[in-house]
Amino acid sequence: MRTFSITPDVAFFNIIRNFLIREFDFIEHIIYNSGMELKDLINEYKKRTGVNDSEIARRTGVSRSTATRWSSGQIRRVSQETLESLSEMMGYNVEPLLKGMDISIKLPVLGYVKAGYDLYAEENHIGEEEASLKDRQDGDYFLKVTGDSMKGDGIMDGSLVLVQQTDTLSNGQIGVILIGDEVTVKRFYKKDKVIILEASNPEVENRYFSGAEVKSLPVRVLGRVISCRTYF
Repeated sequence: MRTFSITPDVAFFNIIRNFLIREFDFIEHIIYNSGMELKDLINEYKKRTGVNDSEIARRTGVSRSTATRWSSGQIRRVSQETLESLSEMMGYNVEPLLKGMDISIKLPVLGYVKAGYDLYAEENHIGEEEASLKDRQDGDYFLKVTGDSMKGDGIMDGSLVLVQQTDTLSNGQIGVILIGDEVTVKRFYKKDKVIILEASNPEVENRYFSGAEVKSLPVRVLGRVISCRTYF
């Protein structure tokens, strides 16, 4: 039987999970725009999460055939109770969108990430940041960066990076990486079993981890950086 212990990365993900599974009841304002159909919202959610109609049916308390008709566009109107179930599942209020409106929400800002190598990630929720629906579709949370080792990519001290939660990265992508007890933002490369974390500040050295170090430290991918916000 496989057992689990609470290691730094597990605790970090637990914090993220706690904020993402709750209902997003912090919608700030509504901007009138072109409407979306129910099938658009359902299919976007399926694409983003990888779930199928059966799982959507389970999460919302309807039959699989009903969820399939949502996806195909055969059903375009649902009850208020179903709207609430859909909103809880998707993480934002879907009703304004179905009435021809767009929404602006806030995503959690979690912890501090050092764009270097020496700061332990503070595993706490430090606030919220206004986000568009597209931000919500592309990413899961914001992380605050300290340090300037990624300034060549426009990630500065104090920047907020929008992160998509994932445990894999392609070579050349910028990611949030766990190294033992610390979390850092770097450009990721993997050659054979060696992981290379590349800085974009020429004054900061790249880091190299052997296959043995990747397992023992450990070195793990926590997410992919989607975008960056820097306030002056």
